[in-house]
Amino acid sequence: MKILVCISNVPDTTSKITFTNDNTAFNTAGVQFIINPYDEIALSKAVELAEGGKGTVTVINVGDASTDATIRKALAIGADNAVRINAIPRDAWFVANQIANYAKDNAFDLILTGRESIDYNGAQVGAIVAELLNIPSVSIAKKVDIAADSVSIEREIEGGKEVVTSKLPIVIGTAEGVAEPKIPNMRGIMSARTKPLDVLEPSAVDTLSHIVNYETPAPRGTVKLVDAAEVEKLVALLHDEAKVI
Repeated sequence: MKILVCISNVPDTTSKITFTNDNTAFNTAGVQFIINPYDEIALSKAVELAEGGKGTVTVINVGDASTDATIRKALAIGADNAVRINAIPRDAWFVANQIANYAKDNAFDLILTGRESIDYNGAQVGAIVAELLNIPSVSIAKKVDIAADSVSIEREIEGGKEVVTSKLPIVIGTAEGVAEPKIPNMRGIMSARTKPLDVLEPSAVDTLSHIVNYETPAPRGTVKLVDAAEVEKLVALLHDEAKVI
């Protein structure tokens, strides 16, 4: 089984986020980048499925040379090879087209993504890739089981869970629970240095959107503490100041 895992290069959640160029560009100075955590879950599941010679795992990333360290970590976790599309990711449409164009020529049985990236939280790439390839897609997968040429997927829905079955190939967006993130061991780290990382030039894609500007959330307001015995005061504050009742 050939598995393709889409990984994105995102800021660590502890990073302080700022913007430059009159709030039109993300300021990368001093920011530590990591594999998107949901993508890391997808990668861990792919490695699990391929263990014992059952398949091969390729990771793909759309980004410039600064993402190579993130890709090498994916190789250390257990991917067999990697591909980097040498382009700055403009938006989900651009990224999905690059991935789909690569996948069309390589006949993957399974394409895994994270449910979303933790920087933009768009949750669009997987579905667009599937549409471009004309294959099914399922998102927010909590459990994935492969049997022969079919897959059973347990996913979260409003108020419960849903079990979906499908033939391969398919695109699946993974969430927590699919697999435990794997920590690279020394052997994996050493072997990652020699595993192939192919750099490909991007295909031409129409620009459908562009970022006008970024805004940071409004600062949190002050907190008023009310004694548990002063219920009437609390109700008054909620009614007159917070205006939530």
